[in-house]
Amino acid sequence: MNERSGREGRIPGGGGSDHRPRSRRRRAAVFTAWAAAALIVVGGSGLGYLYLQLDGNLQGVDIDTQLYGKDRPPDIGDGSMDILVLGSDSRSGANSEYGRDDGAARADTAMVVHVNEGHRSATVVSIPRDTLVDRPVCTDPDGDRIPGARNAMFNSAYEVGGPACAVATAERLSGIRMDHYLEIDFTGFKKLVDELGGVEITTTEAIRDRDSRLDLAAGTHTLDGEQALALVRTRKSVGDGSDLGRIRLQQVFVKAFIAQVRDAGLLTDPVRLFGVADTATKAVTTDSDLASVAKLTGFARSLAGIGPSDVQMVTLPVGYDPYDPNRVVPIDSDARQVWQALRDDEPVPASALRDSAAGRGGAGPVTSTVPGTVAPAG
Repeated sequence: MNERSGREGRIPGGGGSDHRPRSRRRRAAVFTAWAAAALIVVGGSGLGYLYLQLDGNLQGVDIDTQLYGKDRPPDIGDGSMDILVLGSDSRSGANSEYGRDDGAARADTAMVVHVNEGHRSATVVSIPRDTLVDRPVCTDPDGDRIPGARNAMFNSAYEVGGPACAVATAERLSGIRMDHYLEIDFTGFKKLVDELGGVEITTTEAIRDRDSRLDLAAGTHTLDGEQALALVRTRKSVGDGSDLGRIRLQQVFVKAFIAQVRDAGLLTDPVRLFGVADTATKAVTTDSDLASVAKLTGFARSLAGIGPSDVQMVTLPVGYDPYDPNRVVPIDSDARQVWQALRDDEPVPASALRDSAAGRGGAGPVTSTVPGTVAPAG
């Protein structure tokens, strides 16, 4: 891809992670919460059926088998983790109210989540769904060969080849091996937000978007599942109307969501804790290595020390495609800096982000002192 440059911009939610030491009491409370969750679902006579119920909710995808023998990046093996997280835009079943079901689903949201070696901080790299990439040869879930393609939209990988093809494409783009895969669809996302009691955000201006059905006045709101879904789907009424503005909203929402999970009081409410666990295990599809309650709980416990201030959120540096302004292409030199930072287990440097169109296509000024504060561009 050709390098593109533009006016200097700043990625919302970016900047370095906050590495201030967390108190022992706080760490103990977080660990105890996960331990309590494990006890509720697996411990004690008569509670085994809860474990079986949650375990039966999970859907796993055997990505490693589909990618066996492929030219994958090496496993670094330093204790860090890289996870491809996708939001599916399937319109089938309960998702049909969001559009016509054409028999295919795409990766409406894509993020590579890098958890550092000590599992005390993370970097999240959003990949715009309209990014033109080289899609490798894939094998779909039925075992059929899917030809590779040059200058294909990133989200087409999931559409034509399913999760394994999305993972292969992310690995080709980044040069980083994905350790895990997580996917959530519209309905699962809504239910999880509702089960948590909503997520608080503050917008400094009204946001109204007919397509996503979002209608928010300026001010602080506790979004229910329907409103939260509308927020992360909003595109045309923010920034320049491209997917880059929507990504900025999604990044701010992710931090607000992390804060809500940590402050939801699940430790003192076992019934609510089980409700959240039941909803979460129904909402996600994972790689087969995580598709059990025991493994998923262990995975979540390993991330329990990471709070909103420990997460750096950036967007892959891109420029608008000169042949089609509705598509973007990676700025090669800057993108290499981003992926190298993840390989080196370091925060993404500001120098990698300054020329990206993501800074110009964003959602306007963001107040970082409140993790969930968003505002559309004027």
